[in-house]
Amino acid sequence: MIDWNVLFSQIASVAFNLIYFGIIIGTIIVIVLDNRNPVKTMAWILVLTFLPVVGLAFYFFFGRSQRRERIISRNSYDRLLKKPMAEYLAQADFRLPTRYARLIQLFQHTNQAWPFENNRVEVYTNGYTKIQALIRELMRAKDHIHLEYYIFEDDAVGRLIRDVLIDKAREGVEVRVLYDDVGCWHVAKDFYAEMCDAGIEVRSFLKVRFPLFTSKVNYRNHRKIVVIDGKIGFVGGMNLAERYVRGVSWGGWRDTHILLEGKAVHGLQTAFLLDWYFVDRTLLTSSCYFPKIESYGTTLVQVVTSEPVGPWKEIMQGLAKAIVEAKTYFYIQTPYFLPTEQILGALQVAALSGVDVRLMIPERADNQLTHWGSCSYLTDVLRAGVKVYFYQEGFLHSKLMVSDDLFSTVGSTNIDFRSFEHNFEVNAFMYDEMTALEMKEIFLWDQKECTQLFLKKWEKRSWKTKTAESVVRLLAPLL
Repeated sequence: MIDWNVLFSQIASVAFNLIYFGIIIGTIIVIVLDNRNPVKTMAWILVLTFLPVVGLAFYFFFGRSQRRERIISRNSYDRLLKKPMAEYLAQADFRLPTRYARLIQLFQHTNQAWPFENNRVEVYTNGYTKIQALIRELMRAKDHIHLEYYIFEDDAVGRLIRDVLIDKAREGVEVRVLYDDVGCWHVAKDFYAEMCDAGIEVRSFLKVRFPLFTSKVNYRNHRKIVVIDGKIGFVGGMNLAERYVRGVSWGGWRDTHILLEGKAVHGLQTAFLLDWYFVDRTLLTSSCYFPKIESYGTTLVQVVTSEPVGPWKEIMQGLAKAIVEAKTYFYIQTPYFLPTEQILGALQVAALSGVDVRLMIPERADNQLTHWGSCSYLTDVLRAGVKVYFYQEGFLHSKLMVSDDLFSTVGSTNIDFRSFEHNFEVNAFMYDEMTALEMKEIFLWDQKECTQLFLKKWEKRSWKTKTAESVVRLLAPLL
């Protein structure tokens, strides 16, 4: 006699397995046909093969490739760029520095990033001086304030800046605030509502609402931009949160941020207004946002952005070119070191060619998983002759690079897959001897607080540590 319950149970089990494995195989086929970076493709295949349930969930939230689309129409983009381009073309007797002419042209062609001469650069290496300078300049605002941060925390620092913005809005200054929805997930909406009630326009970047738009979790706005009256700008690695001032439990928070005064602020303004259009669909092109600016300093500056919805990896490509073109030295500070093949290869080629390449990362990071991934790449660069330093006096969050006493860059971009491929980022690229020497001095000062790694000792790490690092490295393109 047939036991129908057992039969139906067996049929249901077979059907479930067929559907389940069909979904896994189908997802793998979609990933392969998407023609991604082979390293990333293999990483997803490994996750789906060995951790199928977890892998499917992660792929649903973080892995699906969105069709690359233009953020803004060509006609609207041209309108937005009209005034910055006019200022660029109006520069008298303008000459590109011969050493970096090709790099500058690369950014112009891929990012429409115009180089502006005669800017003043002020550098901040800790949260206290940066917040102090930011408040000072915000208090001086007369026409408008545009503020964009990945994290705008509801803590002592965040509330201080919020109150300043509210005061300026009540004085009649136009204030717009843009924050990242994921970066500020745990911040209560009342925090931003207070600003809205005071007349401040507040928008969140790429809102994520489950289960819809879950693929947007992976595309985050990591930029830190402030523009005041179209003449003063801030850009760098520091968000608006108390930990950037007080530090972490194991030490201080070492970061780098800069103030720009001069025509280069047009680049920051363009980046902000483009992001504002992206979330608000309002195109702001009034001349008050691009005022006539006099010369304030000697630094030639390009403000370069990158985003996952464009055809190029502008900042990554520019850094790769800058590294291989270095003649004497190239110094890098980054909190996370999960380089793409292009950046890793550029560092190895430069070091093997006799260039003094130095890499500084924190000895202890705020994310153990990414730190293991970072450590997995150190043998590759040490073997090529790159000098590696572990910063010990707290957490190094600085994204600073300097080369050959002429080139330097500061911004929001980490040396990792996420910054290069998934985030909206911004960096100021500076071509000036005095600025480069200041950045070099900062690096060398920080180097005094580091221990240098040596290949023989590094290779003696325990097999457990090496295994953990290697496993995480397989997932590096997904972190």
